[in-house]
Amino acid sequence: MCIDWGLSMLLSWWLFNFNDLATLLLFCVGQIIGVGFTGHTIGHRTFGLQVQSMDGSAVKPLQGLIRSLLLCLAIPVFVTDKDQRGLHDRLPKTILVNIK
Repeated sequence: MCIDWGLSMLLSWWLFNFNDLATLLLFCVGQIIGVGFTGHTIGHRTFGLQVQSMDGSAVKPLQGLIRSLLLCLAIPVFVTDKDQRGLHDRLPKTILVNIK
């Protein structure tokens, strides 16, 4: 997540003079596109991680959208279950797995 946020900050600095809302929106769009269509963002790919559905299949775009929007709220990340899955993973029924 730090890599993705850092890239969003870099783009925000370059395009929008470090506007906070622009940084958040760039991060959210990157998450929606990355997770919703490929299952991973640049940060996930760097560390060999992928977001998958609970049954091991590819994430559907709607799951990626829901997960990304909840992730941008930040609070769902801190609400975890016994498997350490945050609310942003529990509601869309996704899981972050190591693919290395």
